[in-house]
Amino acid sequence: MKKITLFLTLIFSTISFAQTITSKIEDVNTGQYELLKKVNEYYPDITLNKSITNFYADGKIIDSQQEFNLKGTKFSSYKLGIEPDNKKLIFEYVSSETGKIYGDVSIFKGNVLRTTFNEQRNEIEVSLNGKAVYSKKI
Repeated sequence: MKKITLFLTLIFSTISFAQTITSKIEDVNTGQYELLKKVNEYYPDITLNKSITNFYADGKIIDSQQEFNLKGTKFSSYKLGIEPDNKKLIFEYVSSETGKIYGDVSIFKGNVLRTTFNEQRNEIEVSLNGKAVYSKKI
């Protein structure tokens, strides 16, 4: 009897804490657009786009991703995600010229800090406001 009671308690407590996650394709909100605009100012390879897929859990944005039409571009893959606080974005793109490049861009005290990993060149680069401040071959 104790095992059944414990089992039922576990099931009902798990169900009560479950979140409903939904996604919507929307126009970027003001905070997202300001982040994209500031990042694009220093790093034009991070595309400025006004459409985004926002993922919601219980009415709050938990993740945002942009998708792009790659026809006629040099990219075989291009992904861009924005964190909920609109202070950091994550990117990944692949092209025949550059190979796979990925990393993140953060806003810190008004500065735009970018960390980039280039798999083709085996290189890590850190940039501040569009200027490389550290580069290392691995």
